[in-house]
Amino acid sequence: MDYANVASELVRALRGRRSQTAFSKWLGYRSNVASAWEAGRAFPTASDFFSVLERSGRKLAVALSVFYRLPPDAVAHDLTTARGVAAFLDDLRGRTALVDLARSAGRSRFAVARWLKGEAEPRLPDFLCLVESASLRLLDFLACFVDPAALPSLSAAWHNLENARRAAFEMPWSHAVLRVIELAEYQKLRRHRPGFIADRLQISQAEEERCLELLLETGQLRREDQRLRLGSALTVDTRGDRKRSQRLKAFWTGVALERLQSDADGTFSYNVFSVSREDFSKIQELFRAYFRELRRIVAASEPAECIVLSNVHLLELGNSGKPKT
Repeated sequence: MDYANVASELVRALRGRRSQTAFSKWLGYRSNVASAWEAGRAFPTASDFFSVLERSGRKLAVALSVFYRLPPDAVAHDLTTARGVAAFLDDLRGRTALVDLARSAGRSRFAVARWLKGEAEPRLPDFLCLVESASLRLLDFLACFVDPAALPSLSAAWHNLENARRAAFEMPWSHAVLRVIELAEYQKLRRHRPGFIADRLQISQAEEERCLELLLETGQLRREDQRLRLGSALTVDTRGDRKRSQRLKAFWTGVALERLQSDADGTFSYNVFSVSREDFSKIQELFRAYFRELRRIVAASEPAECIVLSNVHLLELGNSGKPKT
């Protein structure tokens, strides 16, 4: 992804119908900074960009709550300040080591360390790069503020991501089918072998065929040299549609239950305990940190040799202990 180009397009989208000169004056600059930003000769800092967003009428706390899937009052980061930007990036990286984050972003670890401590502030392209490297969800992050389909360099990627989301909702096994195509074992095949995927996932061949048809239709797979090839790699967040997301989670929980009942290999464990509300909050954050670390390891893992289903459940049993009204 060309982060500098994306940053320029974001500024252009915010400018709207104003001229560059008028927009620059509206921002309080004497020079035509909009021209420099859109041409890529210079860029605003992350906090300056979000200050412009807020002045343009965007509710940053509401947008961040959508990204985090939390109530607005539970999101404390103020992206219009350098300190808030640093706190957001530090929170987003979870337990990812600084050196790993810097390597993934292709940035100096000294620069990244200063950005995370708030000692310096990243320009908008660097900020966008860190968001993607820390979360793999830059498109979803930007969608909380602007329409990615309106940004020329992101419109195709956003269209593909929306197609991938649709496929995940309509045919959950399609996501696992994609992972089989990644396997070194499949890559060694001279040609696509019908039934190979079904056998690997222990599903019916009819299910395999339905999934392949949908994946080819949505562009997540393509035919090449008598084999199937992956389209662009995507991190699909399905939490935006709560009801469909719940059905999807229930589906994969059901798959795990079926495998457990059939005495399949795997780690199936549980723990029922009582704990203080303060410690329950700590455990919830530990689960979120675990999931972020899991995704980081998965993103960097190669070669692809096995397909894994991770089901993580943490819930309060019964009522909350509060008196009913």
